[in-house]
Amino acid sequence: MKKILEKLLLPVGPAGSETPVADAITELIKDHVDELYTDVMGNLIAVKNGKKGGKRVMLSSHMDHIGYIVTDIEKEGYLRVMTLGGVGITKENRHIVFTNGVQGVLCAQPIKAGETLEARHMFVDIGATDREDAMKKVNIGDSAVCPCNIVELGEYRIAAPAMDDRCACALQAAALMKMGKPKNTIVAVFSVQEEVGCRGAKVAAYNAEAQIGLALDVTGWGDTPETVLPSIKLGEGAAVKIMDRGSISSPLIREVLIACAEKTGAAYQREVLPFGGTDASAMQAARGSMYAGTLSIPCRYVHSALEVIDMRDMESALKILLAFCDYAF
Repeated sequence: MKKILEKLLLPVGPAGSETPVADAITELIKDHVDELYTDVMGNLIAVKNGKKGGKRVMLSSHMDHIGYIVTDIEKEGYLRVMTLGGVGITKENRHIVFTNGVQGVLCAQPIKAGETLEARHMFVDIGATDREDAMKKVNIGDSAVCPCNIVELGEYRIAAPAMDDRCACALQAAALMKMGKPKNTIVAVFSVQEEVGCRGAKVAAYNAEAQIGLALDVTGWGDTPETVLPSIKLGEGAAVKIMDRGSISSPLIREVLIACAEKTGAAYQREVLPFGGTDASAMQAARGSMYAGTLSIPCRYVHSALEVIDMRDMESALKILLAFCDYAF
């Protein structure tokens, strides 16, 4: 699974420009599913047919990465940007890369006394001499992210940008590649635009006609200095979400996930997240709704330039997910 993860961390795929990620996933799973297609939103949808009498189970992990989008280009050639998703604003210069490969340095202009640093203070230096020169490389509406930088921390932990939510995309892909014919029909969605409102999942959930839904996403951490919530620790197993700001998980899904963890011997944690949300919120609001919840991967420093996960949590999540897909609902 580590090789799958590394492959999916590489593509540049900010919200609204996820095609390179979808292409990488397609290469991995195309020979392991019964149907594979892209809908009008850009969601990549893989279907694995189940046995007669099984349910339709929708899985969803999102492909998009938080980033920045160009709003204006100044006469000196500097790019003005706004955030694309929940990116923190920082005074520190940051390396970013645009979808066309152009490199830049994200900077913050000096702020005046009494001002608070905001996105309007940010600009990007791409080495342009003036506006005309800049527009040969980047235009208004182009988007960028922190580039892939994979760092191994000890025996089990890996840091990289886009871990949210490429680690869950890797988990979902690994499950599709590993499972035989499941008891239930699996509609595995690799969704778009989650970071700007779960937009892809809303469309996919409406069309999936599923009775069961499971989002796969990262969650926060509570095991670094002065950070205690949520009560989640890296290396102690995948997390069964009870609730976050976007959804309260169906009791059925919570109970089944815990049963699957205990049956397979996979380590797990119970998660109450006082912020954030996942594609489960879209599943619960689609058509006549579905039983929905989230299986989470603990992740430190979420929505930063380096997010950290533990591969032992990925392995426990894979065991739980495979058992969940084969559960007799």
